[in-house]
Amino acid sequence: MQLTDLNTPALILDKSILDRNIALLAQRLEKYDCILRPHLKTCKSADIARRINPDLSMPVTVSTLHEAEYFLENGITDILYAVSIVPGKLKQVKHLQDKGAYMILLLDTVEAATLASTSALQLDAEFPCLVEVDCDGKRAGLKPEAPELIDVAKALTQLPGVQMKGVMTHCGGSYYCQGEEEMVVIAEQERTAITKAADRIQKAGFECPVVSMGSTPTVTFARSLDGVTEVRAGVYVFQDMVMQALGVCKTSDIALSVLSTVISHNSSENRILIDAGSLALSADPGKVNPNGDPHFGLVCHAEDCKPFDNLWVTSSNQEHGLISLTNTPYTPSDFPIGSQVRILPNHACITAAAYAEYQVVDGSDEITDRWQRCNRWG
Repeated sequence: MQLTDLNTPALILDKSILDRNIALLAQRLEKYDCILRPHLKTCKSADIARRINPDLSMPVTVSTLHEAEYFLENGITDILYAVSIVPGKLKQVKHLQDKGAYMILLLDTVEAATLASTSALQLDAEFPCLVEVDCDGKRAGLKPEAPELIDVAKALTQLPGVQMKGVMTHCGGSYYCQGEEEMVVIAEQERTAITKAADRIQKAGFECPVVSMGSTPTVTFARSLDGVTEVRAGVYVFQDMVMQALGVCKTSDIALSVLSTVISHNSSENRILIDAGSLALSADPGKVNPNGDPHFGLVCHAEDCKPFDNLWVTSSNQEHGLISLTNTPYTPSDFPIGSQVRILPNHACITAAAYAEYQVVDGSDEITDRWQRCNRWG
């Protein structure tokens, strides 16, 4: 089957680029004394997980319990559920434990630790937990210097049914950096924050064996991972236009694209319309393009995914993507109705979530395989 045989929009994955991205991060981490716990929320695919580790004997990170169950069914047992835990989900966690999963949970308050302990006693369970640390003010967690950090560690150590296993942080601020110099600084900020938190907990007399940090940008630009026991990265397997704008990758390193069909010409507005809108590409405007304009993806040739010159999805509706030809060398006649293009997405995680499967290619326009995704939460 060829790309031209597909109904559009369709999610295209170039296996050769995927494998190269996976190998690059593995090579980078060889010089550090820490392990990779890949975040599989991006790919949601056992086929892709096997590209990371063929026998799936690796610790992983997930963001839904449905992902945890799916990857457990595919043979992965060491699973970090990296979203603050609430009592209503602990029965499902216990179910996964009973099926063989080593489920690590996340929390950042004494209240949450107490609720987890109460549920553990009711369910006859033990819940290993990490304490979330806030390294940049972008989401949940305790500041490394917060007095409450020690209180939570103490609660997890002393309460029945829960276990204090370590600390975890995620540097969402890395996505707002401008250039490599800022990236290096914020990667070190993340490392310093999580190791400081671990050091305080250990000096207070509590165990803290896991020191976990990570995002694709900070793992890429870190100059030191001293004191860190594991790193988490997810989008690195695909890369996307946000990562390209941050300098994490080049356009040629983006493994994921959306195949779309030209469905109309709007000559009075000097633009063409495609059948991939916000539901197919996501509504994430990402970073501005080299012209200083927000966009919804880079437009590429369908057969080889090589970018057109200065051509972007300039706006989108639910089912329509609009591509302005103003200030480009193209006219509507260059894109006949019914012809195809491929779009490199801004945010691979959100874009991929719209699709049930990947259409796999290997550097050509021939479909070599289809890999399923485990979408949904429940």
